[in-house]
Amino acid sequence: MPGVWWPALLALLVPAAVAQPQPELDAQWRLWKTTYGKQYNGEADEAARRLIWEKNLKYINRHNLEHALGVHSFQLAMNHLGDMTSEEVVRTMTGLKVPRGHQRHNGTLYVPDWTQRAPAAVDWRRKGYVTPVKNQGQCGSCWAFSSVGALEGQLKRRTGKLLPLSPQNLVDCVANNDGCGGGYMTNAFEYVRQNRGIDSEDAYPYIGQDESCMYSPSGKAAKCRGYREIPPGNEKALKRAVARIGPVSVGIDASLPSFQFYSRGHV
Repeated sequence: MPGVWWPALLALLVPAAVAQPQPELDAQWRLWKTTYGKQYNGEADEAARRLIWEKNLKYINRHNLEHALGVHSFQLAMNHLGDMTSEEVVRTMTGLKVPRGHQRHNGTLYVPDWTQRAPAAVDWRRKGYVTPVKNQGQCGSCWAFSSVGALEGQLKRRTGKLLPLSPQNLVDCVANNDGCGGGYMTNAFEYVRQNRGIDSEDAYPYIGQDESCMYSPSGKAAKCRGYREIPPGNEKALKRAVARIGPVSVGIDASLPSFQFYSRGHV
């Protein structure tokens, strides 16, 4: 009987390629950590975060080079989010939750005044209607900051004074939202209306985590008699609202790295 030959299968153990930090970026990495007070849980954690930071830095530099060539209308810059992926930013910092089946009623629907032309541009910051940029931290409270921003603008419009209001008041007290787990701006306005007020930032400071509601009428700085909702997707109505009323509360897609590292220019 002829011999039977079986092919031998040889398993070649090839070591997997492991990404390594670029030594020429060591000084820049140390400066970035110092600037933003970054600390990590051991060498492995820092190495992983370093690689994410390097990837983001490469993306930023490439984008800005393309901006210089006229490809983009805005620039990016490294910031405190440099060691986070876009997925991590979305998971920990975005919190817009539109209620299922949300219905806009005629009583709250914004009806623009179409009889007059809207200006081509308006900057409410220069008019003193906008407080400084704030950091929400590792809390999905964007809806609360957006809400107080609109209320602050209307407070300025009515009283002539710009006063920071308390997003923490909303995070802790709006029962129809989920605090750091997310929420909807309309629910926040409705809370302030029914509560007959919202505290100032000084009276109810932001801490960036869910706590028990500690609203106090003694700290009340503003109230909300009502609100209007702009029809979804109607950019002309949105333009009229911004031009005629002041800063408005909107939700946008913040999942792209270009938003994570936005610095200046028109998106």
